[in-house]
Amino acid sequence: MSAPPPYTSPASGDKPPAELALPGDPGLKPAGPTPSQSRFQVDLVAEAAAASPEDECASGKRAAGGEEAKGRFRVVNFMDPGGAGSPPDAVPAEGFQNGDTVMSEGSLHSSTGGQHHYHYDTHTNTYYLRTFGHNTIDAVPNIDFYRQTAAPFAEKLIRPTLSELHDELDKEPFEDGFANGDELTPAEEAAAKEAVEPKGVIKFGWIKGVLVRCMLNIWGVMLFIRMSWIVGQAGIGFSCVIVLMSMVVTTITGLSTSAIATNGFVRGGGAYYLISRSLGPEFGGSIGLIFAFANAVAVAMYVVGFAETVVELLKDADAIMLDEINDVRIIGVLTIVLLLGISVAGMEWEAKAQIFLLVILITAIFNYFIGTFISVEAKEPKGFLGYKAEIFLENIGPDFRGETFFSVFAIFFPAATGILAGANISGDLLDPQVAIPRGTLLAILITGLVYLGVAVTAGSCIVRDATGNSNDTISSQFQNCTDAACKLGYDFSSCKVTSDCKYGLQNDFQVMTMVSGFGPLITAGVFSATLSSALASLVSAPKVFQALCKDNIYPGLSFFAKGYGKNNEPLRGYVLTFIIGVAFILIAQLNAIAPIISNFFLASYALINFSVFHASLANSPGWRPSFKYYNMWVSLGGAVLCCVVMFVINWWAALLTNVIVLALYIYVSYKKPDVNWGSSTQALTYHQALTHSLQLSGVEDHIKNFRPQCLVMTGYPNSRPALLNLVHAFTKNVGLMICGHVRTTSRRPNFKELANEQIRYQRWLLKNETKAFYNPVFAEDLRQGTQCLLQAAGLGRLKPNTLVIGFKNNWQNGDMKDVETYVNMIHDAFDFQYGVVVLRLKEGLDVSHIQGQDELLSSQEKSSGMKDIVVSIDMSKDSDGDSSKPSSKATSAQNSPAIQKDDDDDTKAPTQPLLKKDKSPTLPLNMADQKLLEASQQFQKKQGKGTVDVWWLFDDGGLTLLIPYLLTNKKRWKECKIRVFIGGKINRIDHDRRAMATLLSKFRIDFSDITVLGDINTKPKKKNVAAFEEMIEPYKLREDDMEQEAAEKLKADEPWRITDNELELYKAKTNRQIRLNELLKEHSSTANLIVMSMPLARKGAVSSALYMSWFETLSKDLPPILLVRGNHQSVLTFYS
Repeated sequence: MSAPPPYTSPASGDKPPAELALPGDPGLKPAGPTPSQSRFQVDLVAEAAAASPEDECASGKRAAGGEEAKGRFRVVNFMDPGGAGSPPDAVPAEGFQNGDTVMSEGSLHSSTGGQHHYHYDTHTNTYYLRTFGHNTIDAVPNIDFYRQTAAPFAEKLIRPTLSELHDELDKEPFEDGFANGDELTPAEEAAAKEAVEPKGVIKFGWIKGVLVRCMLNIWGVMLFIRMSWIVGQAGIGFSCVIVLMSMVVTTITGLSTSAIATNGFVRGGGAYYLISRSLGPEFGGSIGLIFAFANAVAVAMYVVGFAETVVELLKDADAIMLDEINDVRIIGVLTIVLLLGISVAGMEWEAKAQIFLLVILITAIFNYFIGTFISVEAKEPKGFLGYKAEIFLENIGPDFRGETFFSVFAIFFPAATGILAGANISGDLLDPQVAIPRGTLLAILITGLVYLGVAVTAGSCIVRDATGNSNDTISSQFQNCTDAACKLGYDFSSCKVTSDCKYGLQNDFQVMTMVSGFGPLITAGVFSATLSSALASLVSAPKVFQALCKDNIYPGLSFFAKGYGKNNEPLRGYVLTFIIGVAFILIAQLNAIAPIISNFFLASYALINFSVFHASLANSPGWRPSFKYYNMWVSLGGAVLCCVVMFVINWWAALLTNVIVLALYIYVSYKKPDVNWGSSTQALTYHQALTHSLQLSGVEDHIKNFRPQCLVMTGYPNSRPALLNLVHAFTKNVGLMICGHVRTTSRRPNFKELANEQIRYQRWLLKNETKAFYNPVFAEDLRQGTQCLLQAAGLGRLKPNTLVIGFKNNWQNGDMKDVETYVNMIHDAFDFQYGVVVLRLKEGLDVSHIQGQDELLSSQEKSSGMKDIVVSIDMSKDSDGDSSKPSSKATSAQNSPAIQKDDDDDTKAPTQPLLKKDKSPTLPLNMADQKLLEASQQFQKKQGKGTVDVWWLFDDGGLTLLIPYLLTNKKRWKECKIRVFIGGKINRIDHDRRAMATLLSKFRIDFSDITVLGDINTKPKKKNVAAFEEMIEPYKLREDDMEQEAAEKLKADEPWRITDNELELYKAKTNRQIRLNELLKEHSSTANLIVMSMPLARKGAVSSALYMSWFETLSKDLPPILLVRGNHQSVLTFYS
C-alpha cells in the first residue's frame, strides 16, 4: 500500500472547495462513507477553481492544489469512516482490493445524467485521478488495464484513452464507454462473466488437477494386460524402443502444450482452446468437435474394458447372467451411470474419486514390482522363474509371431495418450500456466519410467512360453533343449511344436496377476485404470464441448454452452456424453472404432505441435511463452511424427480422420464465425504480406505483369454502387482497388470519426465480397485530397496506377469552382503519370440522397457485433464526381446512404442486389430516383449476350483495350462480345482493319468485329453544333466585348471561362467530339458498355468549361460509357 503524498499548501489564488472539510474547522464533520455511498465522491471541478484535493494524512490535514482545470474531476476519499487517515497498513474494505488495483463499488455519475462510467485508482490508498501525488487522469501501469474480462462488480477497468488525455476538454471524459471504442465479443462477454468467480469455486493445483489425471489416463489397461505380451513379441530391446518412441511423441506434444499454455491466460476448453486461440477458429472448431467426440467414445471404450474384466471374473465363478456380450452391456451401462453420478456431483467429488483410484493403481503397480522379487516354486511351471541373466538375454531380442514391429507399436501407442487430461479441465485449474507444463511433463516422465520398468522386469524373469505343467522338467537323458528354461531346469520345448501353451509372455495376458505378490490387487488395478480413464474422459468431453459451444463456432450447438452451479458445470454436455457412451457400449464391438479414436487424439496432438511451429514462424510479438524449453523445428517434427503414427496405427482410420478434419475446416471457413482471437494464422498472413511486399519492391515492373491498380473516387463505398461494381469487375483477383474518399469539412477534422468510418466501411466492403480497400482523408477541397491519395495511397508496388472517377453530371448547374477542381484533378493524375478512367451513366452515379438506406447497413453491422456509427453524407445529388462533400452535421440514419444486402438472406451470391427497396421506411421513390436506383445495380447482374464496344481511337499504351478484355473474362460479362472501332480513311479501310486484326491477334485478345470509321472527319450536323454553341454560351469570356485589362482580370478570377481564341484554336477538336457522339449513337446505342479513348486537353491551354463541354457532348444520351486514357506506357505486349 503506497504512502500518502506529502502535504502541500494551496496554490496561489486557489480556494479550497466548500464541500471539503478543512483542517481545524470544527463546524464540518469529517467525510465518511455511509452504506449508500461510494468509496469516492466525484464532482466536476469548476474551470476557475482548478482545485484538487490532497490525501488526508494522519494529522487530518487536507489541501487543494491544481494543474489542470476545465472538465477535471475532484475526488474525496471516503476510505476512513472515522474521518482520520488510515494507517499505512490498514486493510481496505473487502471487495475493494484486487491485486494492486482498487475499484469503486458504485458507478460514477456525471453531473448531467447519471451515466455509468469506468474508473480506476492507481494507488491503494490515494485518490482517484492522482498519480505520483499529482492530479492527473494519466494512470500508472496496472494489470487490470490488460484484462479482457470484467473486474469485480462487473465493470471493466480501463486506462484513460488518448483522446481523454490529449483532446481539448469540450466533452465529458469517458463518454465513449469502452476505451478506443472496443467492445467485447459474445464469447469474451461470456468469459468476462465466468472470470468473476463467486466464492466457493473449486480450483485444482498442478498435482490434483493435472499430474493425477494424466497419470491415470496414461496408465490404462495396457499396463496390466498387454505390456507383457508386447515384451514377448518385441523383446526387451524393441519394447523399450516402442515405449521411448511413444514418449518422444508425447513429450514433444507436452512441450508444445506447455508453450501454448504459458503464452497467456488459459480458459476452459483444453486442446480446443489451445488450438483455436493459436491457429484460429477453423482448425480449433474442427479439432474441438472430433476431440470432444473422441473423448465421449473413449468413455465407452474404457467402460467396456472394465465390463469385460468383470465378465471374465463372473465366468470364472460361473456366475454369467445372460451371455457374455449382454453381460458386458449390462455392466457397462450400470458403470457409466455410476460415473455420470460422480461427475455431475461436482468436480470435487470427481477429484476425490480420481485420488482413490490412483492410490489403488499405484498399489497394484508396486504389488507387481514386489512380486517379481518373490520367487514362488508353484509359479515356475507358468514361466515365472525369477530374475535370471539367461531369461534376460533370451528375451532381449524380438520373437514376432504374426505381428511386426509397427503392428505392436500401433497396439501400444494408445496407452501413451491421455497427456491432455489435465489441460482439458484448464478452466478448473488454479494456475493453468504453471499446472499444465509441470503436471503434464512430470506425468509423461513417471508413466514412461513405469512402462520401461515393467518391460525390463517382465522380460528378465518370465519366459516367453510355458506349459504350466510342473512335470515338464529336464530329464537327464534329454539334452537337446537350449532355451533359458532348459538351463533353469524346465523343458517347455513342446510349446513350439503344438503352439497351444497357455502360459508365458506370449500366451498369457494375465502374467502380471500371476507374478504379483497379491493377484487380486492387479485386478483392482485393472478396474482402477479403466474407471479412472473413463472418468477423466467423461469429464473432458463435456468441458471441451462446452467451450466449443460458447464460442458459437457451430451455431446449432449453442444449447450445450450453458453451465450450472458455482463451477459452471456443463450438465447438458454430460448428458450428451452419457448418451454417446451408452450407444457405443450397447454396440459392444469397439475394435473397429478404437483406431479412429486413437487417430482423433493424434490429430489433436499434431495440431498442437503445428500450432507452436506456426506461431514461431509467424514471429508475432505476441508469441512469448514463459515456458522456454521448446523449439519450433522440434514441434514441427512432432507434428509430422503424429501424422506418421496415425498411418502406422491404421491407414484407413488416418485417412478418415483427415477427411473429417478437412470437411469441418471447410465448413467453419465457409461460415466465417465472427471471432478474432489474434491467431498465428493472422500473424503469419501479415508476415507473408510484408515479406512479399518488400520482395515486390525489389523487382522492376514488366509489361507482362501489368495490372490496372485503381484509385476509385467513390466517396463512401456504398454511395456510388455502379462505379464500385464496374471497377471491381475488372480488378477482382487481378489488381488493386482502393476506394478513395476525400472528406471536406468547415469544422475541425474529427480524425477519430474518420478512423471509425475506415473500419466500418472496410467491414462493409468485406461483407459485400468486394475486394477493395477504403481510404478516407480529410482535405480542404477535393483536389487537395485527391493529390494526397495519388501520392500516398498504396504501399511499395501495391500502389494505384489508374484514377477512376465518376462523370460530374451536374456540372452545368453547380459552382464552376467545383468544375475547375474536378478538371484539375484529372490534370493532376496525368502529372503523376496515372491513367484516368471516367464512368458516365446518363441516370447518374450518386445514390447517397436516397433515404432509408443506412438502416440496412446498420442492421447488418449490428448483427455482426459492430458498433453503429452515424456518418456524415452530402445530401445533394450534385456530387457524382465529387467524393468529398459531407454535410456539416451528421445526418439521420434514414438520410445516410447504405447500399446493403438483405440481412435476412444468408446467401452470399454476388449477383444479389445490394439495394432492397422494400426495406425503406420512406415514401415511394420518384421516377428519376427509381431509374437511378435501377441503373446503380446494373453491373451486379449478368450481362447476357450483349457487346462491349471499344472505341480505340488513340493509342494510350493499350489500357483502353485491356480493361474490356479483363471485363469479358469475368463470369457476369463472359457472354459479351468485344467490338472494336477505330478511326481511318475511306480509301484505307480494308488495310486498317487487317492491321488492327493482326495487332489484336498478336495480343491474343478475342474480338467479334472490327469497324473502321472512315467518316470520322465528316462535319457534324448543324443542329448538334448549334446545341454545343448554346451549351457553352454562359461560359464564354467574350473578351472582344470588354477592355483587355478587364478581360484579363475576369479570366484570372474565373479561369474556367472559354476565350474566343481558344474556341477558334480547338474548333476541329470540338467538331470531332460532336461527330463522335453522332457515330456512337449510330453504332453503339445498344451496347452494354462503351469503352472509349478519352479526349486530352493541354494543361493551361484548354479551359475547364470547354473540356467539360467536350466530355458532355461526347458522352451524352448513351449507354454506360467509360472514357479511358492510359499514361502512354505500354500495358500490352505480344512478346513471351
